[in-house]
Amino acid sequence: MGRPVTLFTGQWADLEFEEICEMAGNMGYDGLEIASWGDHLDLQKAAEDPDYAENRKRILGENNLDVWAIGTHIIGQCVGARYDNRLDNFAPDELSGKPEKIQEWAVKEMKYAPKAATNMGCDVITGFTGSPVWKFFYSFPQTSEEMIEEGFDEILELWTPIFDEFDDHGVKFALEVHPTEIAFDYYTTERLLEKFDRRETLGINFDPSHLLWQGIEPHLFLRDFSDRTYHVHMKDASVNLDGRAGILGSHLPFGDTRRGWDFRSLGHGDVNFEEIIRELNDMNYTGPLSVEWEDSGMDRRYGASEALEFVRGIDFEPSELAFDESMKE
Repeated sequence: MGRPVTLFTGQWADLEFEEICEMAGNMGYDGLEIASWGDHLDLQKAAEDPDYAENRKRILGENNLDVWAIGTHIIGQCVGARYDNRLDNFAPDELSGKPEKIQEWAVKEMKYAPKAATNMGCDVITGFTGSPVWKFFYSFPQTSEEMIEEGFDEILELWTPIFDEFDDHGVKFALEVHPTEIAFDYYTTERLLEKFDRRETLGINFDPSHLLWQGIEPHLFLRDFSDRTYHVHMKDASVNLDGRAGILGSHLPFGDTRRGWDFRSLGHGDVNFEEIIRELNDMNYTGPLSVEWEDSGMDRRYGASEALEFVRGIDFEPSELAFDESMKE
């Protein structure tokens, strides 16, 4: 089928845009899912300054790269998350310690995103929504249904005017179902889509790594939400419950071999990518397969190059006829 294979630049934001483009181009990637942090893409500039967007596209073209999606994860997180000082790392320095200002900034940036995408030549924005109720994921102290419903209502109120801007530009938002988001597993995803009356603007950036360690079978999630899958991350994870480690991570950092689960470079974890490709074939998904490379135990340039070859090798085409058709006379 030859779906394009892209590299998400979010984990490479310490590199200049020109450097990550040259690296990805030399590795053989088809394009980038461009992060809107570091110097990779300024959403306001891309929305308001045609020369800025053209310059970014020129750099991509010089490295034989294209763009199918823009990532807005850390900005979107600031829209809906309940403030603590970790969000200061995501917002401009002058907003540090100012929750209302951080949220205002994030909403404004997300409203620039669809125009930025249009000017860059793509129509999907990937990202997070944040969650005002993530701290309630465990039921003690007692968490009422009303508290959770209020959280979903808050996300609806915050994101509806943002999605109105998306609709004006014909751009879709693909939420990465992920811990700390309002939709972090199967049933919270169902609940969020229903909360927005299944508004077509809101879909999913499918990432199997975040589902696997929660005990969700990624390919079944993909099957049930196939009509809402607007973008696909290729990312692996390993579950290592050895009798000591817990599934919640024990406050151990990524890369610590004592963890009960961890992210792995593609092909080095427990995600069944063959079943995922079969589902993508069945739903006629022709969009990019975006490598989000995370593995604290492996050199990232080696891993990103190897991951590209892994995706090329697993992305098989569906059959054009049933195998038993050849038995007919």
